[in-house]
Formats: sequence, C-alpha cells, structure tokens
Amino acid sequence: MKLVISDRKTGKAYNKKTAEPVFLNRKVGEEVDLGSAGLPGFKARITGGSDKQGFPMKPTLEGQGRKKLLLEKGIGIKSKAKGRRVRKSVRGNTVGQDIVQLNLVITKQGSKPISDFIRSAESKVEEKKETAKERMIKESLESVGNVELAEEAKKIKGKVRR
Repeated sequence: MKLVISDRKTGKAYNKKTAEPVFLNRKVGEEVDLGSAGLPGFKARITGGSDKQGFPMKPTLEGQGRKKLLLEKGIGIKSKAKGRRVRKSVRGNTVGQDIVQLNLVITKQGSKPISDFIRSAESKVEEKKETAKERMIKESLESVGNVELAEEAKKIKGKVRR
C-alpha cells in the first residue's frame, strides 16, 4: 500500500510504501497512529484514497465496495456544465484490501521531523540513466578491451557514415 502523507506545516507531501495494508477497516476521517507504518509518534487523519483501478474513495458512501452513483460535484467529478449530473464509479469510505493508495494529513508531529524518516521527492538523488545505445556500445567495447573508445562512442549521436 502506498501512503501519501501531507504535512501542512511545511506544505510538502511524502510517499511511503508498506508491504501490507496497515489501516484495514478504518474509515475516511478517522485519526490513525502512524507508528505501525514506521513513523513513531506521528498521528494522521485519513482524507481519502484510491483502489487498484484508480477509483477514488467517497467519504459519504458507507462500506468497502464500489458503486455507481449519480453525482453532480465532489470527489471523482470534473464538472463541465452547471447542473450536469454524471454516473461515476466510486469506492466506499472504508479501507479494504483493494485500496492501493491512502492519503493522510498529519495531525500530531513526532519527536523528529518527518523528513528524517522519509525522503521527500525533491531530496531523492536522481540516478543517471543510460540509454540502450550507450549500454550496448559500452558492453561491446569493454568486451573488446578498449574503454577509451567506449567513452568516445558515447558522444556520437545518430548514424556514423564511412
């Protein structure tokens, strides 16, 4: 399960993946302890989530199942015209096995800042990804034994004509 934890004091959101669903049978709006998710001392309120197919949780719909509702505005609706109603599938307000993403807002801070426990998206070091062409050239020239040619071959773009 993917937890999206928002910190209103800093205005940042943090992602945390858990191996198993930790907040089963909890409802949207409930306050939960984040100690079971690896964040000791933190408490948060469940604000929503989505299931495997991307259908959002609706706080006013009881249960875990998915229903088709006739909606005018709110979660899951992008209204194009005033007064237009659309039949949309939404998920109930109870966290079940099918929920993949759960949105949380911190209500009580822990002893340490949350950034010590979770790296934010901004602080992640981006790894340099090499293209398939670069990888193939490097592997072929390393197998021959000339590494200097491999470095020069990386700089070549497009087709080489002889």
